[in-house]
Amino acid sequence: MKIVIAPDSFKGSLTAGAVADGIAKAFQDVWAEAHRQDLQLVQVPMADGGEGTVESLVAATGGRLERISVCGPRRSQVETVYGVLGDGETAVLEVANICGLPMLAENEKDPEETTSYGLGEAMRAALDAGYRRFIIGLGGSACNDGGLGMLQALGAVFLDASGRPVEPTGRGVATVAEVRLNRLDARLAESDICIASDVDNPLCGPGGASVVFGPQKGATHEQVERLDKALARYAEMVEQAHREYRAAAPGLEEGFARRPGAGAAGGLGFALQILGGRMASGAQLIAETAGLPQALCGADWAITGEGRSDAQTLRGKLPVLVARMAREAGVRPVLLSASLGDGWDLLRTEFVSLSAITRAPMTLAEALAETDTLLYRAAWNLARILEATSR
Repeated sequence: MKIVIAPDSFKGSLTAGAVADGIAKAFQDVWAEAHRQDLQLVQVPMADGGEGTVESLVAATGGRLERISVCGPRRSQVETVYGVLGDGETAVLEVANICGLPMLAENEKDPEETTSYGLGEAMRAALDAGYRRFIIGLGGSACNDGGLGMLQALGAVFLDASGRPVEPTGRGVATVAEVRLNRLDARLAESDICIASDVDNPLCGPGGASVVFGPQKGATHEQVERLDKALARYAEMVEQAHREYRAAAPGLEEGFARRPGAGAAGGLGFALQILGGRMASGAQLIAETAGLPQALCGADWAITGEGRSDAQTLRGKLPVLVARMAREAGVRPVLLSASLGDGWDLLRTEFVSLSAITRAPMTLAEALAETDTLLYRAAWNLARILEATSR
């Protein structure tokens, strides 16, 4: 029996590689207990633009990591990395390890205080190193500043009503009165920017960055309303400045704020498209780079999962992509996630089965502390079922 193990990370607890290892160990143990030698496991750790994107793409292409120090989500310096792919020409960055939610303690989560400034610093470091091709993964961000911080770090000027620079945070967005893009780093015009996103939300409105993702970043109901209103006004000013900066830019009539993915990473999708970036499915990009289609050839089952599977999983998340690629290859897909949230039942048509690893009611802290054990037990039970049905 050939089984492809292609999970995303379990955010805040296990990397995609660790999840794949845990599932593989359970299957190996079950097959050993049954004294069978016909098990072929192929591990393809995945990501969809969020946590693990750099790790997955660097590993898949034989690339390397470059260490840098940048501004973190709460404006203190953090040590992190960006990747250089095996082609030696492409820099890959992810917001999850620069201004990511996993970098903050629960009491530090506040989208009015967080910033994307560090992403701009990381891009500038890669530009200084000579790179002009970028893949930027947008999942897992802690910020909701519409890319204000990133754009400031790259040279854009944002002034308040008194003519002073605004602070590069979600709170600062509401104080923007003037935008100047003519001081953006000129090297950006020479660059190719691929935006690897796991969502297709617009910037503002009921399906936008603040309303959909603000609460998980610590926003109260009042903050969500303030942030959404501020981003709408900010977007109008940024787009007007862009029209003045690049008068002949194509597609302006559509409005960057309404484009799919503009709301990714608290509006970084919007700002990166202003810089000329093009949206791409992070899951599709990583799946193809990591060789998932080839791995699925001749397989019987494909096991995937993520930290939390819910209705949002249908909007570009990795497990659904893995399931659809598996079915196209004649392979049966199974979902094994850390948890199942509201709307998980909408995923029933995508998978043969859907399971969460938790074994009883428990707090998030308890689940995080036991993730290794919980994953092994759930994978062991799944392995027992598949082994029994394959006799």
